[in-house]
Amino acid sequence: MSAKSSEDLVGANLRRARGAAGLSLAQVSALTGVSKAMLGQIERGESSPTLATLWKLCKGLQLPLTALIGPALAPSERGPSGDAGQNRVKDGPAFRTLFPFDPKTGCEVFLHDLAPHWQHLSPAHSEGVSEDVFVIDGAVEILVASDWLRVEAGQALRFSADHPHGYRNPLDTNSRFHNTIHYPS
Repeated sequence: MSAKSSEDLVGANLRRARGAAGLSLAQVSALTGVSKAMLGQIERGESSPTLATLWKLCKGLQLPLTALIGPALAPSERGPSGDAGQNRVKDGPAFRTLFPFDPKTGCEVFLHDLAPHWQHLSPAHSEGVSEDVFVIDGAVEILVASDWLRVEAGQALRFSADHPHGYRNPLDTNSRFHNTIHYPS
């Protein structure tokens, strides 16, 4: 997906979500902490939001991440592995949505590829949200409370994501992990 088409997709999804909720740019700005000017630029496809900005939007609008980064495809529309497409957020990791948000299960599943020494600090998600990380290749360090916990290939970690948290690749090679985000009902 090219950067421009990714910007257009996020902008269209944000515009659609805002319209469906009947909210003005000022109201979305108040809910999310993202300025009206930035919201307008995102909706027009003039700006590619960082992962942190996407999380702010999703948290404020009470939406799963997949509501902004791609279409929620029905199982019959996905590829044989459930692949809903490759996505890249500017200045962030490469990730693929394996299973978009499903209201029946209350979760969504991603595959992340982290470049060497890449780090991301995430603001808290909504109350009750938890995440599962299962490392496939390399190692990932997860910031939980004030501790970086190292998770090696073949290991998993579940943590409360309703507090600030983070992910980093401590290696000189790429790391890969599955990330399942669980939303309370």
